[in-house]
Amino acid sequence: MEPVKKINDELSVAGQLNPEQLQQLATQGYKSILNLRSPEEEGFVKDEQKQAEAAKLQYINIPVKLDGMTEELTDKVLEQIDRLPKPLLIHCASSMRAGAMAFMNVATRQGMTSEQVFEKAAEAGFDCNVQPQMKQFLENYISKHSKTT
Repeated sequence: MEPVKKINDELSVAGQLNPEQLQQLATQGYKSILNLRSPEEEGFVKDEQKQAEAAKLQYINIPVKLDGMTEELTDKVLEQIDRLPKPLLIHCASSMRAGAMAFMNVATRQGMTSEQVFEKAAEAGFDCNVQPQMKQFLENYISKHSKTT
């Protein structure tokens, strides 16, 4: 697993987790795990829900594919981010999809512009230029849904 990247006091993101890391997250006070990986992905942990629940973590899996990001799917993920007990860890394989969803949640709830989000993402260690398709989707989604003044 890549290091956990803290987005704010309620949201963190990471790459794939193992059972020991799930237990460690629970010990650190995390309440929920949101897994954005698809069961078809290489390295998907089939019993992760069981492992998370054994660590007393609430668990949701919403598969998000890079080439399958839609407004409807993003709305669904952001609703789960709002609903799940905090602190919440969102993960995928490399933390890029998880980071994008976390930042879209923060931006649309706090009225940030895409420029502000890209700045925050860079501060957290994300290079948004690595995935131009995701960056464009993030920019479009934020400009449409963020309540900027």
